[in-house]
Amino acid sequence: MAYLLDAIDKKILEILQQDATIPNIELAEKVCLSPSPCSRRVKNLHEQGFIKRAVTLLEPEKVGLPVSVFIQVTLNHQVKKELQDFEKTIGQWPEVMECYLMTGDFDYLLRVVVPNLQAYQEFLDKKLTELPGIDHIKSSFSLKQVRYRTELPLEQLLERG
Repeated sequence: MAYLLDAIDKKILEILQQDATIPNIELAEKVCLSPSPCSRRVKNLHEQGFIKRAVTLLEPEKVGLPVSVFIQVTLNHQVKKELQDFEKTIGQWPEVMECYLMTGDFDYLLRVVVPNLQAYQEFLDKKLTELPGIDHIKSSFSLKQVRYRTELPLEQLLERG
């Protein structure tokens, strides 16, 4: 049986997306519940898979990773084994922050963070270009982050019920 969210669950999710460290008592006050029912709802949202995990977001420049590179990768062949091998290998590299299988002119879009251009060149030379099956790589460097969000919009949650 599918778990149906109500307005309180939606509000809990919105608040936790903004600050996952909020104490339960404060969260309960914000959603007009007592602490015990609020805690049960949060636990249920975890169990139902609505909350994947809680993390701390770091400032890339403060930790020495100011350079973001978006890389378009095209493989020689889009066969299941090659796609799986590529994804498994990419998943092991800490520089790769995001990787998406795409439709269109290229197969994958990666977002990589590095401390400087030399580190990116090393990433290309020692990792990415060493992978078998790559046909084309195109890199684009971010000049400025205009918008970055981790909070998903939740307006549609109550509409689907």
